[in-house]
Amino acid sequence: MVRLETPVCDFGQSAIDFSLPDVDGKIWSLEECCGAKGLLVMFICNHCPYVKAIQQRLVNDTAELRELGINSVAIMSNDPTQYAEDSPENMKKIAAEFNFPFPYLLDAAQVVAKKYGAVCTPDFFGYNADLELQYRGRLDASRKELIAGDMKRDLFDAMKQVSQTGHGPKDQIPSMGCSIKWID
Repeated sequence: MVRLETPVCDFGQSAIDFSLPDVDGKIWSLEECCGAKGLLVMFICNHCPYVKAIQQRLVNDTAELRELGINSVAIMSNDPTQYAEDSPENMKKIAAEFNFPFPYLLDAAQVVAKKYGAVCTPDFFGYNADLELQYRGRLDASRKELIAGDMKRDLFDAMKQVSQTGHGPKDQIPSMGCSIKWID
């Protein structure tokens, strides 16, 4: 398993439209996912230990962000033939188990991940109301470990700032995780 870090935020880059099915087969577009004050696009999967370590915090943070006008969407772009845990059936199980408050979409052809430039799971893209990129950083400092009660919530704080000002923080720490499993 290859560990990668995300590139620096390319402030102002426009969100890329998509049309992808969720775990129940409903097709979602970028527009349908947006909140009044922005959108958090997350590239995640089921097998990655970095994602597993943050699933509950991700659910909690995205539910709080929704109250601030920032909606979220998760996209799974890994090749499930390499990791059966990333199959559509298991995506549905994980979404139900954690009661995801966001659509969990399958990018089977990996086109969306490539257009976004996603490199790892988790990879976060935080957009303002004009769908301009304002955050490309980590969830928090925990990486794969359990969170300490007083740990700074980098992603939540950044997206809260985006909801209030339309702009993300100048200084951002990259997310780190497993490489996306590209189709050969």
